Amino acid sequence: MKTDLVEKISKSEKEQLDKLHRIVQDSIEAEELIIQNLLNPPLEILTQGQKISDKVAYFGGSWKFIIFFGVFLTIWIIFNIFALGIWKFDPYPFILMNLILSCIAALQAPIIMMSQNRQEEKDRKRSENDYLINLKSEMQIRSLHQKMDLLLEDQIKTLFETQEKQFLILKEIDEKLELLKKG
Repeated sequence: MKTDLVEKISKSEKEQLDKLHRIVQDSIEAEELIIQNLLNPPLEILTQGQKISDKVAYFGGSWKFIIFFGVFLTIWIIFNIFALGIWKFDPYPFILMNLILSCIAALQAPIIMMSQNRQEEKDRKRSENDYLINLKSEMQIRSLHQKMDLLLEDQIKTLFETQEKQFLILKEIDEKLELLKKG
């Protein structure tokens, strides 16, 4: 009888461990793909045009550019106001300067937009990685919940079995007491 009980308990514990191992293994397998994607993101291969657009956008959106261009325009205007004769290549109202500024704006705007589109793609990939990290965390939490549920289920089962044995023992004691009262 005691060997049967020991075997039953040992078998129950082995089943419990097998379930826990299965949960852990499933969790590891599900996380492998996510970890692989996070550790090995696809390499970004840039064309020469993309590299140039990034550099133009970086410089065109900086204080260095604004200060340099402000100084250049100031020198242009001062030179053309005070220059004499043939040296005055763009007299007031500075039509050549306006033409150059319009050309720069017309070229710089699409280049900056190309760079912004690439940055938007990078942001999208970054948000996908954030999603994968959140998914991994959710999977770990789910795995922990499964483990806790399994442990609680086993604990409740053990409590019911213990309670059943206690009731049997109490019933035996009650029967013995009844026999002692009659006898």
